[in-house]
Amino acid sequence: MASLKSFAPTDRFVAEIATPAIKPGYVLLGDEIFLYDRCRKAVLETLAPPDMRDFCLHDLDLADTSIFEILDQAQTPSLMAPFQVFFVRNLKTLYGRGSKKDEFAALDAYFRSPNPAALLVFVADHLRIPTDLRKMDYQDKERYEKIRDSLGDWCGLVELARVDENDAIKWVTVSAESQSVKFDVDAARELVDALGADMMLIAGELEKLLLYVEGKGRVTLGDVETMVLAAKQRSLYELTDAISLRDRPRALALLHGLLNASDGGEDAAIGHLYMLARTFRQMLIISEKGVRDSRAIWQVLWQGFRMPPFAADDLIKQSRRYKSRRELTRAIRLVARADIELRSSPANKLLVLERLILDLATEPKPAQFDSTQQFAMEL
Repeated sequence: MASLKSFAPTDRFVAEIATPAIKPGYVLLGDEIFLYDRCRKAVLETLAPPDMRDFCLHDLDLADTSIFEILDQAQTPSLMAPFQVFFVRNLKTLYGRGSKKDEFAALDAYFRSPNPAALLVFVADHLRIPTDLRKMDYQDKERYEKIRDSLGDWCGLVELARVDENDAIKWVTVSAESQSVKFDVDAARELVDALGADMMLIAGELEKLLLYVEGKGRVTLGDVETMVLAAKQRSLYELTDAISLRDRPRALALLHGLLNASDGGEDAAIGHLYMLARTFRQMLIISEKGVRDSRAIWQVLWQGFRMPPFAADDLIKQSRRYKSRRELTRAIRLVARADIELRSSPANKLLVLERLILDLATEPKPAQFDSTQQFAMEL
């Protein structure tokens, strides 16, 4: 993927850690988890063999372990492994309240004479770096500059920015070709557009699509619409729209449509319940955080837990139809109860799903005061 601009910083990092030019420390800047996983995988494959990882790999968090302890560990040679790798999360802790002079003095002292048999990788996933760096949020830009001005003198900075849509499309087609499958360009464009260039989601769906077309050797637009859009996304948000409007007839009709569109029919019920629970959890967070604009969604929903861009405005609108947190938590509980019932092999799965949809689309009864409960509480 060296020819793709969005992957260039990651590719340079992967190439560098396998050479004598490796630095004693790096900072992975950004919350693009797909690129982070590529970096981590490369570090482990190059510097931490599987049979040595119990002795040489350290996953640490600055919220739990001080930088002084981490640097002391890094400086101390291991008796069990020739090389040590430290992944240090929660870098934002170093830039919280207070000057942190002692902490940065300790870092300066370490990097002036680092342990050549250790690598420190700081994870700054509290930053969101857009595809175009000029469009970076002011607060993120400020955080970025603080890290660059402090750790930049000692560590290599690796930007894990959002992947450009065109690069994501090329990545899909090239990845498919590497497995002897032709991925039509219009199909790749639809996949990337539907998932908002979220590379973790794209990679997951690509894997499913390659299994789906096994033997056929080609992924078409129709395959993407069948496997990714119609059955799993657009119809789902239409269903939650009908539920939030308390439109029971439409909600039931959409449920049947979802089941008919699924290859597994009623057997796909568990998957639909998972997506319903996920969507209500997203609405709960949107409601609690008071999100009113789709641009703010990406700040409150973490990577891997976001909806595709086309659904953002709809989900905000749906969440506002619920009057309280209690109504949304009730919906999550109803889905959880249905999930338990389905896993208990009921005689009729469709009946379980229909009852769930009717319950979800029914106005909850107001909580009634129970004098016997009050008496018990007083006792």
